[in-house]
Amino acid sequence: MNMRALLTTAFASLATLPGAANAQTYPVRPIRLIVAAAPGGGTDFMARAVGQKLSESLGQQVVVDNRPGAGSTIGFELAMKAPPDGYTLLMITPSWSINPSLYPIKFDAAKDYTPIVLVARGPFVIVVNPSLPVHTTREFIALAKAKPGEITYGSSGQGAIVHLATELFLHKAGIRMTHVPYKGGGPALTDLIAGQIQVVFATPQAGLPQVKAGRVRAIAVTTGERLAAAPDIPTVAESGVPDYEVTNWHGLIGPKGLPHAIVEELNREVNKAIKAKDLETKLQANGVSAAGGSPELLRELIRKEIGQWHQAVVAAGVKVQ
Repeated sequence: MNMRALLTTAFASLATLPGAANAQTYPVRPIRLIVAAAPGGGTDFMARAVGQKLSESLGQQVVVDNRPGAGSTIGFELAMKAPPDGYTLLMITPSWSINPSLYPIKFDAAKDYTPIVLVARGPFVIVVNPSLPVHTTREFIALAKAKPGEITYGSSGQGAIVHLATELFLHKAGIRMTHVPYKGGGPALTDLIAGQIQVVFATPQAGLPQVKAGRVRAIAVTTGERLAAAPDIPTVAESGVPDYEVTNWHGLIGPKGLPHAIVEELNREVNKAIKAKDLETKLQANGVSAAGGSPELLRELIRKEIGQWHQAVVAAGVKVQ
């Protein structure tokens, strides 16, 4: 056998190794992108926006599969049971980091997954009913201390990110309020406008239009930086609670054991997609900004938040039925 034949045989053998074919040919069929939430929400919007870009760049359709229920655990567990071949991916939110403290999940959220990329991040906007005599976070905290438990706040449900973000704020500010859970952020905001409750931690896309219309008053955003779309609204940290920061983020992950070559390709394509002018503009219009970066950046965020949300759950005594 001559040298050319030997090399041909050697490369053919390498191509049969686990992950090698994926690295050379991926993707060869449609990709399922699981969203553990109902259609029409923020996570669904993010998955479809990014999925469309990936469909164009990868040459295969990315199909969004909505699997809501049980605080997102149904969709999470379904995705993590899938083969680690790059054809089942999952769009996650802070619920991924919160759920280990609330639900008997069947996997280790700190280890049993493959991080791909942090897609986007944004704040919650703390909005109050205009009848509340406060215009700043400091004034709000002072009022809450003067009336412990009398101010009511709404959330999108027991154990949801909005609930825990509010409870973490209460814990760090040393105040008490009464929680009123709703079946979604929309109904909570509606009751805030009607004066049935006094405060809501709203998403920018839901809250800012109501601020501009004068129906609610914004006193702070929850991230460490001000919101580009509303730079006049200060952060909580610069308004009297310096160690408070909550980000509402979206990340892309796969099952544990996803081949490195596939992770690299998906990471590269998503980073490119979210920096495209049209998608960047679309994200900003919805009150979030493109994130990007390495898979390790997402892993570190998840590791940090699992501990943070566990503390919040314990401090607030939150339990789900």
